[in-house]
Amino acid sequence: MIYQSDQLSIKRLDGDIAELNFDLQGESVNKFDNATVTSLAAALDALEAESGIKGLLVSSAKPVFVVGADITEFTSLFGSGKEEIKPFTGANNKNFNRIASLPYPSAVAINGFAMGGGLECCLACDFRVMSTAAKIGLPETKLGILPGWGGTVRLPRIIGVDEAVMWMATGADKRADAALKAGAVDAVAAPEQLREVTLATLQGAIDGELDYAGRRAEKHGPLPLNDTEAMMTFFTIKSMVAQQAGKNYPAPVKVVDVIEQARSMSLDDALDAEAEGFAELATTPVASALVGVFLNDQLLSKKAKGWEKKADKKIERAAVLGAGIMGGGIAYQSALKGTPIKMKDIAQAGLDLGLNEANKLLAKRVDRGRMSASQMGEILNAIDPTLTYAGFEDVDIVVEAVVENPKVKHAVLAEAEKHIDKDAVLASNTSTISITYLAEALERPENFCGMHFFNPVHAMPLVEVIRGEKTSDTAIARTVAYANKMGKKAVVVQDCPGFLVNRVLFPYFGGFNMLLRDGADFQAVDKVMERWGWPMGPAYLMDVVGIDTGVHAAGVMAEGFPDRMQPDFKSATEVMFELERFGQKNGKGFYEYVADKRGKPAKTVNEEVYGMIADVVGERVEFEREDVIARMMLPMAIEMARCVEEGIVGTPAEADLALLYGVGFPPFRGGIFRWMDTVGMAHIAEASRKFAHLGKAYELTERMQEMLASGETYY
Repeated sequence: MIYQSDQLSIKRLDGDIAELNFDLQGESVNKFDNATVTSLAAALDALEAESGIKGLLVSSAKPVFVVGADITEFTSLFGSGKEEIKPFTGANNKNFNRIASLPYPSAVAINGFAMGGGLECCLACDFRVMSTAAKIGLPETKLGILPGWGGTVRLPRIIGVDEAVMWMATGADKRADAALKAGAVDAVAAPEQLREVTLATLQGAIDGELDYAGRRAEKHGPLPLNDTEAMMTFFTIKSMVAQQAGKNYPAPVKVVDVIEQARSMSLDDALDAEAEGFAELATTPVASALVGVFLNDQLLSKKAKGWEKKADKKIERAAVLGAGIMGGGIAYQSALKGTPIKMKDIAQAGLDLGLNEANKLLAKRVDRGRMSASQMGEILNAIDPTLTYAGFEDVDIVVEAVVENPKVKHAVLAEAEKHIDKDAVLASNTSTISITYLAEALERPENFCGMHFFNPVHAMPLVEVIRGEKTSDTAIARTVAYANKMGKKAVVVQDCPGFLVNRVLFPYFGGFNMLLRDGADFQAVDKVMERWGWPMGPAYLMDVVGIDTGVHAAGVMAEGFPDRMQPDFKSATEVMFELERFGQKNGKGFYEYVADKRGKPAKTVNEEVYGMIADVVGERVEFEREDVIARMMLPMAIEMARCVEEGIVGTPAEADLALLYGVGFPPFRGGIFRWMDTVGMAHIAEASRKFAHLGKAYELTERMQEMLASGETYY
């Protein structure tokens, strides 16, 4: 053994080959935390002192290669200045430069995932062999930063500028076939042959059959572009990347800037330029927010896995009551992820609608090459449409997804309970109706909970798992386990009107309706909120949700929280409802919708809408942008603070992700609590005082006032 630590080892193999093997003790994956970076430097000291070595094999003892840097170490780092951040990249760059400059060739066996710093380590090696089951990528821009360990320098010189920029700007994972085609790896091998093929490749270089010196010269030299080619290339790429990334995400454009700046530099100077770009991005609120989202997601996943471990049995067979678009979406997602499901409706037309929904979604996957026609057939066969309860005694969970009507749901749930095993879980996909209330119709309320999917089911990651007064931990655990198996992000919440997401979404809509009442133009409000970062403004969002659905939900919220959600005026949304303008579902709401060439509803403006709402809106007023934002966001933020304080949701982290995954809260702001921390509670309090006349929805909670006084933050 040449070197050994808790992070990695170097040993001598037959043929005078050294093997650098990553194996971080106590962890399921390898990562470049500070200890690993330090250990790698010590290992290279030992390797360089070893005589007679002819080649280096780099490998992993775990099912993955290296997943990247330890993101948990980023949070404190990002709070410091640029000069404190730059050394972070320097230490491991020295390590990778030493690997790249060894007096003999190196080859890496890439198994599992090689992401971020893991791939940058591979790029420093002379040859890369990738398992057919592996994925590689540089996802740093998803965290608001850029590769800081040579990725912007080496990758463009290996696969070309255009391809390298796309890899880094999108942050997408790449499978072995795509990586081989791009030239990022030299060979691919079946997992069981990966080591053998990598060693053979390395031996070829040792024997002089493969020119590793020439490869090093290309990686360390300037990009092969003259000034005119460079000008045209970077102008075109930068324009495209800027358009796709948008103004709120600076990292992808900075990647192009850094590559352009370093195109003619020496390796050391190019790495300095990269380090400068990394440090510049790392000090931005966007990086802090996106790293926060990543860490919050890890927390949410850990909690969901914790619940899954508590599940006393696996969900192997499921059923959904009510076909239609929502039921069909649930059936599709369940079958797609490997859980056969019965789809029951009272009419054949409903079953046809649900099957058509599943068929349409699967056909898209086939068209895009994401599955074969035979795989599509297998998944469709896992959906069993039925008009009866035959076979329901064998299912492990039933998700009720019928019309949002308490009486109908009571009847359907009570009926279904009679046809399922006494141990089976019964869940409701209700978006507003109390789980405790619905449980009154059941003989076994302990087996009942909410399982609220968001529409469209296949696209929206969030599932709210709602605990009623009598819901058992067993029911919650099994339901979360089912959500996990379906590939969803499960947030466990307590029962209350609207649960979590709708409870905080409707104060936001309430702020919108008051703005219109006071003379705001709904199109102007939409534009302000979209520029703030929302994927769609409130009028457009209400159309997508469904104005009939929105009015019903608003009524539930008003009844549950009359002190702050019961309006004392007739809203423009109610007028839309009375005129049967329900939004996208019937082609007319605040906007009107006509199918485009791809069959998607295209939004258009009908000026007559202004006349329709004239009696309930004030004389047109042009509001300041910041006032629109404050009037829209404060009610949502304060209501979410109440939800955490009341224990409706466990943590600010879970609350932030619920809005990100449930309604598209702007990721670059990190979530509503992250946003409040960024602007500061003093700013929130000032806005609260300014708009106090609008009612209790704008009034800080006692806890928020305590935080203001103490300087406390949510994170």
